[in-house]
Amino acid sequence: MGKKHSERKKDKHHEAEEAGAAAAPKAGEKMSNKDYNHELKRLHAKLVTLQQWVVAKGLKVCIVFEGRDGAGKGGTIKAITERVSPRVYRVIALPAPSDREKSQMYLQRYVPHLPAAGEIVIFDRSWYNRAGVERVMGFCTEKEAQHFLSAAPPFEKMMVGTGIILLKYWLEVSAEEQTRRLEARIDDGRKTWKLSPMDLKSYDRWDDYTKARDEMFAATDTPWAPWYVARSEDKQRVRLNIIRHLLKHVPHKALPTAKIELPKRKIGRYKAADYPFKYVPEAF
Repeated sequence: MGKKHSERKKDKHHEAEEAGAAAAPKAGEKMSNKDYNHELKRLHAKLVTLQQWVVAKGLKVCIVFEGRDGAGKGGTIKAITERVSPRVYRVIALPAPSDREKSQMYLQRYVPHLPAAGEIVIFDRSWYNRAGVERVMGFCTEKEAQHFLSAAPPFEKMMVGTGIILLKYWLEVSAEEQTRRLEARIDDGRKTWKLSPMDLKSYDRWDDYTKARDEMFAATDTPWAPWYVARSEDKQRVRLNIIRHLLKHVPHKALPTAKIELPKRKIGRYKAADYPFKYVPEAF
């Protein structure tokens, strides 16, 4: 009886999800904030389910985000991580390498940040810097770039061989949309920190970045670590699409949970001290 009831409940839940997906705006249509927030809330709950499964089963998950400046990597990563534990979902955004790191084997500085059991590590740009910005902007030699392109596939095969689930996302944005977003950073005080001198220097290198991207895909899009391209003209859609995709590509199930009830408590056995607290002014 209980099993049948559980199965009926699952069927109804699946039907509700399908109905929600069917009601979503079609590709090309503007998604309302209400629809976006409703779907994001549902996916956030699934990311929590994934978190619990990863911890319980000791999975190791590594997610790489790459793309041109303004493609929406930061916003997508924030959408993934804003409702989960930062101790499980760790975001890695490395600064420019130090002189010591420059003298190391290139991939060496990334190895300490790879996931251990029970972790989901998200790279906001990764070792693929060498195939993109470093190569285009002249921070490495062409010989170093070619060596990286040949070294990355076996490096990632080794990662996968040790049990790491590796997902690589490239966010693709048009030249027109990139320009609009970069201009918005100039005029919005909340976003000016995102516009670095390197962004301005890179802006006129569109074709160079396209060529570097194509060569990177040709060399590193492998059966064990394929690239997934996400169109990011619409920031809301790309966030939802990527979250949905990664949930499908990291096998997991909901763990059984006990009903949670707050315990009873007694208040008033201690009288608070009459301390002259320095309160924050309530301007709002």
